[in-house]
Amino acid sequence: MTYIRPTFRHPALPKNKIGYAKADYEGAISTLCAGCGHDSISAAIVQACYEMSIEPHRLAKLSGIGCSSKTPTYFLSNSHGFNSVHGRMPSIATGANMANKELIYLGVSGDGDTASIGMGQFVHAIRRNLNMTYIVMNNGCYGLTKGQDSATADFGSISKSQGVANPFQAIDLIGMALELNATFVGRSFSGDKGQLIPMIKAAISHPGFALLDVISPCVTFNNNKGSTKSYDFVRDHIEMTSVLDFVPHQEEILVDYEEGSTASVQLHDGSKVMLSKLAPNWDPRDRTSAMRRLQDAKLQGEILTGLLYIDENSKDLHDMINTVDQPLNTLKEEDLCPGKSALEGINASLR
Repeated sequence: MTYIRPTFRHPALPKNKIGYAKADYEGAISTLCAGCGHDSISAAIVQACYEMSIEPHRLAKLSGIGCSSKTPTYFLSNSHGFNSVHGRMPSIATGANMANKELIYLGVSGDGDTASIGMGQFVHAIRRNLNMTYIVMNNGCYGLTKGQDSATADFGSISKSQGVANPFQAIDLIGMALELNATFVGRSFSGDKGQLIPMIKAAISHPGFALLDVISPCVTFNNNKGSTKSYDFVRDHIEMTSVLDFVPHQEEILVDYEEGSTASVQLHDGSKVMLSKLAPNWDPRDRTSAMRRLQDAKLQGEILTGLLYIDENSKDLHDMINTVDQPLNTLKEEDLCPGKSALEGINASLR
């Protein structure tokens, strides 16, 4: 058995606007368990980047440790990549982003990597509004160490590994992100590519921190009866905020929704997120409305998915601290050391 993809590509394969085939956005063959939800998320990332005509070398993919953090190997093999130590991906992403804001940053993490050892890193990436897409592949268990409950395992859920009801309350990454003023917050399901792909596109286009919490059943340890992260449970309890469509700036908008049920959110590059609203008493541009709708869903035992909140006027970390436009490794000595007169002028302004 081989884990190497064939290099031959049929010349008649369709290409995107910049001449790349979908195969150009793929990576190595996955070694995760057959049927793992993480592979579906990887496929959604491939499809989103292909449809957005992103040049692979313009994207930097980052990860920590865990089943989820293996997945960057399985998509965009021609992009930049960095696999950090457990829970430290946000810090690596921050450093890379500060050094070169011209790249597109895509971080992949897991519920253990984010909600346990990486929690401190995660919250500071949010409060700084770091310009990145942060995808949590959330299966509620530690798949690499035999399926113990993670910090996002729901109260009362039963994993195959432990076999007893979880006595602890779950950490809700969506609720936390809203409380910390994240500027783009969404939740989806690995088995719903119709919702997930446009959400990834919108997250990549958003100028700031974009969190996507994606429920991804662990087929080996946490897809059994009693698990609230199982495929069947999620399918039975999903409540969507909206039907979502992403319309790039270059394309004519031909989407037509019933009047009074639509929210059109324009992003900084002119692209639009079109939302056909399904959830009552909810506005994706109102943080309080999103938090209230999330709590209502919890009380009803629902798993709320969709784009929950977006700040149309988001300013990322570079805008807030007024950094230079050039990548740091291209700055010359005269840029970094402008001379004695410049220093005197700075000192004078502080007197």
